[in-house]
Amino acid sequence: MRTTAAALGAVGALTATQLGLAGAASAAPRAAGCPIELRSPKSFTLDAKNRVQGGLYFALRNKSKTASFKDVSLTVSKPVNLTFTYATPTKGSKITKRTSKVATVRTRTLKKKGTTGLRISAYMTNSKKPYEVRFTVRGKTAADRQWGCAVDQGWWGSIKH
Repeated sequence: MRTTAAALGAVGALTATQLGLAGAASAAPRAAGCPIELRSPKSFTLDAKNRVQGGLYFALRNKSKTASFKDVSLTVSKPVNLTFTYATPTKGSKITKRTSKVATVRTRTLKKKGTTGLRISAYMTNSKKPYEVRFTVRGKTAADRQWGCAVDQGWWGSIKH
């Protein structure tokens, strides 16, 4: 493993899984009746300067066939060993907060079977250390009531909680 990492490091194409840093969402348990699914990258590739190639894509997917939601937002925050440089929303969404530590995407209406998300350009401060980010999701039902989904959606990364 060390030889492979050294050889790939010389070329400048290390992937997170090759480094032993494969990420998996350790999301909080989903509330009963919550049709929202959080999508996160399974792996990513680093270039020679520790930048994430292609960025990190995080999205919310409405699995409901009947319900739509209003004022839905996804916040990616508290990065450990990652620094955000830029965030781009998916079509129909808007970035409402963009810093080196927080990125928030918002959509007015998350339609049935619809998605909203963002792609975050980032770099790792140290490719040998573990990484993670935290998710927060907010929204309302079409009748302006709070939905049945937890606000705290857990963590994504290589650090076990």
